[in-house]
Amino acid sequence: MTLSGTRTFLGFGFGAIQSNLFLYEAFQSGNFGRLVVAEVVPEMVAAIRQDGGIFRVNIAHPDGVRQASVGPVQIENPQQSDDRARLITAVTEAHEISTAVPSVSFYASPDEGSLHRILAEGLRQKARAGGPRAVIYAAENHNHAAEILEARVFEAIPEAEHAAVRAQVRFLNTVIGKMGGVVTSAQEMHDAGLAPVTSGGSRAFLVETFNRILISRIAFGDGAPFVRGISVFEEKSDLLPFEEAKLYGHNAAHALAAYLGWTRGLTTIAELRQQPGMMAFLRAAFIDESGAALIRKYDGLDALFTPAGYAAYVDDLLARMTNPYLRDTVERVGRDPQRKLGWDDRLIGTMRLALRQGIRPVRFALGAAAALELLRASQSGETDVLLDGLWRDSAPDAAERQAVLALIHEAVNRLRAWQAAGFEIPLEHVVNGG
Repeated sequence: MTLSGTRTFLGFGFGAIQSNLFLYEAFQSGNFGRLVVAEVVPEMVAAIRQDGGIFRVNIAHPDGVRQASVGPVQIENPQQSDDRARLITAVTEAHEISTAVPSVSFYASPDEGSLHRILAEGLRQKARAGGPRAVIYAAENHNHAAEILEARVFEAIPEAEHAAVRAQVRFLNTVIGKMGGVVTSAQEMHDAGLAPVTSGGSRAFLVETFNRILISRIAFGDGAPFVRGISVFEEKSDLLPFEEAKLYGHNAAHALAAYLGWTRGLTTIAELRQQPGMMAFLRAAFIDESGAALIRKYDGLDALFTPAGYAAYVDDLLARMTNPYLRDTVERVGRDPQRKLGWDDRLIGTMRLALRQGIRPVRFALGAAAALELLRASQSGETDVLLDGLWRDSAPDAAERQAVLALIHEAVNRLRAWQAAGFEIPLEHVVNGG
């Protein structure tokens, strides 16, 4: 396949999601004649240029891994003045833009090469020159990433130009359920037959084939439709319910799987398939706790929020999470237990959602207890002290805090009893006091 379309696509950040989702789908669409990407790692920029702008991706299917080549891409380092000027021109000419940087905190910095400054100057030039209208996909894992990015960009644009620029661009939130990451072990790359990103490179991108991505509905307000070059994404008028399904369903069950896997001494998420009762336990947590709560909260909104729709979502996700060809590790999924035990994050947030809908989240409480045990490996302290330290900035309601803590205290005792019994007690008996 070659770049044969007429559109320009621009991405910020060259990681697994940018490469294996946005650039890959733009390339596969046949609608773009130019792909541009911004990357701040000089070695990666040099390697891509050395390979003539071609990079390689590894795609995990249910039956194996397949490789694909993408490009050529024009890669630029925003910290270099000449590169930065070319990125600003690319913003001016782009039809679709994506940000896939580590977090929303990377949107703005004092540097001249800050993402928000490049976007601001490019959009100003786009408005003055009458360049093509554009959409910007904010791919960072935050429910209001697009609003944060938009605010930062417009802070760098003179107020007198705001209306003209707004007429040319829409900032879109995304719900990205695509799993994968970066493999840096030479042995693992060899064993799995992975292609490095660049020839002779020491890292590989390995991401699943899934591409059903949800985005904000695009409306420029003038009645003229915006036709996306990346047509596989699905627009939704209100993304928040689907963002909650991602965080309190997908992400929460993934974390639960990782922490139970860590407790059992497993290395990969795929090994959970061989643990008696584990997949049934994860499915029950997914459906009877987070799923039941989400369905009660969003009943009638979408087919997802029905028993049949959610069960299909769960079964698909569990199969994908435990795909052995994805080579996902317990360590990667379970990293940063402090964040995942946050008051609004995947484990505690799911417990709170369930409690508010009249459901006792005993399985997710067990996951929280297991995450606490991992946290205790680096921090000492009683359960209440550790969790209150993580929740302090959220200022939780006292009654809600007590309800969550009571469930976690029960789960800590049950987790330790399960460990003491050599894991011989079935998990469903563990959480139900058997």
